[in-house]
Amino acid sequence: MAVHRAAVLGRPIAHSLSPVLHLAGYQELGLTDWSYQAIECDEAGLPALLQSLGPDWAGLSLTMPLKQVVLPLLDRADPLVGTVGAANTVLLRQGERVGCNTDVAGIVTALRLAGVTPAGNVALLGSGATARSGLAALSEAGWGEVAVAVRDRARADPLLAVAKRLGVSVNLMGLGQDLSGTRWRLLLSTLPAGAADDLADRLTASELAATAVFDVVYDPWPTRLAAAALASGSTVISGFDMLLHQATGQFELMTGKPAPVETMRAAGLAELDRRHGLGARSSGNAGPAQMG
Repeated sequence: MAVHRAAVLGRPIAHSLSPVLHLAGYQELGLTDWSYQAIECDEAGLPALLQSLGPDWAGLSLTMPLKQVVLPLLDRADPLVGTVGAANTVLLRQGERVGCNTDVAGIVTALRLAGVTPAGNVALLGSGATARSGLAALSEAGWGEVAVAVRDRARADPLLAVAKRLGVSVNLMGLGQDLSGTRWRLLLSTLPAGAADDLADRLTASELAATAVFDVVYDPWPTRLAAAALASGSTVISGFDMLLHQATGQFELMTGKPAPVETMRAAGLAELDRRHGLGARSSGNAGPAQMG
């Protein structure tokens, strides 16, 4: 029996839910010849690790800080990778490394399932690799104009380049006061845990308002931003939904089989509950996520 190996790479990686999600999918479909593990790897170690992989390797999931540095190490990539400038998936096929991006589809799916449509204004928080995927997702969902709030405007150039390739009009602003005084249809935060706490305080003080808030952080959950949004009556989308749907996209690309989405969802939420000593959940909608 041929063996098919896959893994998630990044640093830090011990927190990753990807092995739980993928292994649950393998078990559900009876893919006993598939394995999936977490491997600690930083930018400096990525070239050697890729070079060491044998023909039994089928694919890799990538999380921070590898989604951009992998690009020159690929043999080819799907067009979305070139547009966004980030790959979260590497398929290993016939000796080739093929880059893909399932983060965009993960965000689009999470928005669609939450019933969020582009009938209003949107603010994207952050300018890193996840923000670039977020911008592409907003474009695909139908937004042609996006406010982008950043801590350091000088670091926003890669995101502005993505906006130009997508044909999206960007209004660049600072985090905090620039966002206040407006009711947003959607706030999409790609900021690290804790970085949006000031905005949570603004929501609590009614200085900031949003019909829907999407926070890509999933653990710990709820974040202060998510808790403040819930208390203010906003629809809240957890990053767990993004994580789940980018993982199901990877699963299908690697195995060629439809992903058992609900099985993978249940396994991921059960693992998060186990880590935090909680009882089993009945639904994923309140569940946590940061990618990987």
